[in-house]
Amino acid sequence: MSAPADARARRTKAARRADLWKATPVTKIVLTVTLIVSAFPLYWMIVIASRSNREATDIPPPFLPGGNLGQNIQRVLSNEDAHYLAGLTNSIIIASTVTVSVVLISTFAGFAFARLRFKGSRVLLLLVLVTMMVPLQQMGLVPLYRMMVGLEWIGTLKAVILPYLFNGFGVFLMTQYTEQAVPNELVEAARVDGASTLRIWWNVILPAVRPGMAVLGINTFMLTWNDFLWPLIVLTPDNPTVQVAINSLNAKYGTDYVLIFSGTALSVVPLIVVFIAFGRQIIGGLMEGAVKA
Repeated sequence: MSAPADARARRTKAARRADLWKATPVTKIVLTVTLIVSAFPLYWMIVIASRSNREATDIPPPFLPGGNLGQNIQRVLSNEDAHYLAGLTNSIIIASTVTVSVVLISTFAGFAFARLRFKGSRVLLLLVLVTMMVPLQQMGLVPLYRMMVGLEWIGTLKAVILPYLFNGFGVFLMTQYTEQAVPNELVEAARVDGASTLRIWWNVILPAVRPGMAVLGINTFMLTWNDFLWPLIVLTPDNPTVQVAINSLNAKYGTDYVLIFSGTALSVVPLIVVFIAFGRQIIGGLMEGAVKA
């Protein structure tokens, strides 16, 4: 491509990107209101976490952050009953491991179900969909617990990680996304060029389904991070996850709202980091698709 043509192509792409950000006043107002409503709980959490208990229960309540956030976080970390730092570390390990496993397995399976033809593929996909109809937390609680007892994993992180390494919804999502994002002709062309199945997955499938992987990664990380019941059952009080640790911040003869809000605020930080990291992949993929269109 010549230099003038290349320059025109870049200007055209820049113009299309600019058009994507144009919006009517009504759209801007709706987005602004939605942003405020969505961000207010986070702001309120910071306000209460940075105050004392007396100020947090004042009427009318305070609407501006105070200066006690660092002191309150120190109280959370030094609480002997909650083991908060251990819970935070455990949750990072569990959520990261589960997210990587679910995203990789779902992407592999989605590629296989969407673009590989093999005997029994539709039956297997149907079985995967059936697993989505079974509430694991309710119906599988006792069998899972007995399994962990038999494996002698009670009190270990393996007991929390193992049941969630596979996700039927993730397989279904990546199957549908692969069918939409990757034309069959592209896979056949890679076959003709001599690419193996693993090479096609790495060089053709992964770049195309990156936004779907980001959505699945955010959803899986958040669900695993916020899980409470199963870690409460299989882990010991001195080796909890962050949600169990936050629950342990409750005082014996009352509720320390400031302590709970401070622990919650600290636990939200990894979620924000993950959302920013994966959110950029989602927006980048959508922008790339819109510009190509």
